[in-house]
Amino acid sequence: MPTPPVVSALVAQMGDSPAPLYARVKQMIALQIQNGTWPPHHRVPSESELVSQLGFSRMTINRALRELTAEGLLVRMQGVGTFVAEPKTQSALFEVHNIADEIASRGHRHTCKVVHLGEEPAGSERAVALDMREGQKVYHSLIVHYENDIAVQIEDRYVNAQVAPDYLKQDFTLQTPYAYLSQVAPLTEGEHVVEAILADPEECKLLQIERGEPCLLIKRRTWSGRQPVMVARLIHPGSRHRLEGRFSK
Repeated sequence: MPTPPVVSALVAQMGDSPAPLYARVKQMIALQIQNGTWPPHHRVPSESELVSQLGFSRMTINRALRELTAEGLLVRMQGVGTFVAEPKTQSALFEVHNIADEIASRGHRHTCKVVHLGEEPAGSERAVALDMREGQKVYHSLIVHYENDIAVQIEDRYVNAQVAPDYLKQDFTLQTPYAYLSQVAPLTEGEHVVEAILADPEECKLLQIERGEPCLLIKRRTWSGRQPVMVARLIHPGSRHRLEGRFSK
């Protein structure tokens, strides 16, 4: 069976490097990406294909692909395959933006999937965050945002029903919750807490990432005047996103 041209190119790059085998595989794949041979969204040969064609162990290939994913060069989508990642998107650390506008500003296409939209009583934690009595009505939305069909954010949002009484009537595939809330309760103040986390199994499934991939969690709370409007958990795959801030004294 003839060797695929892509794998032949990798083999030709191996040379006599003294680096460990997994590092050599990483270098070969990274070079294919950096020189444009493998553009964003290009499907990378599977672990089995690389094992067969390069003659290395599955452990070696898996480590190379896993580290390239953690470094943001590859995106591994469960049940689909491994692809060359878009250059990491970035958001301003202390600003609140509409994710659809951020994606459009990069010349990319925003879509989303509404996983859940409903009403529930506020538990003690939500009640404190939204300055209301426990058991009062809150609206809960769970939405996955995509950039060029790649999942880039889970938005898990709880909204004060008194501030946005028509929240459940909105079609959030056409207008983001941020855009809608900006109309009915203009933002005057916001709070961010940023953490590094490991997503739970359901979140990994929604983001189409492997278990154990680091994620960025932004806990956000906003106010309109003195009234708390919403609290949200925004989860980004660490390999597909970064935060950026600029400071002065």
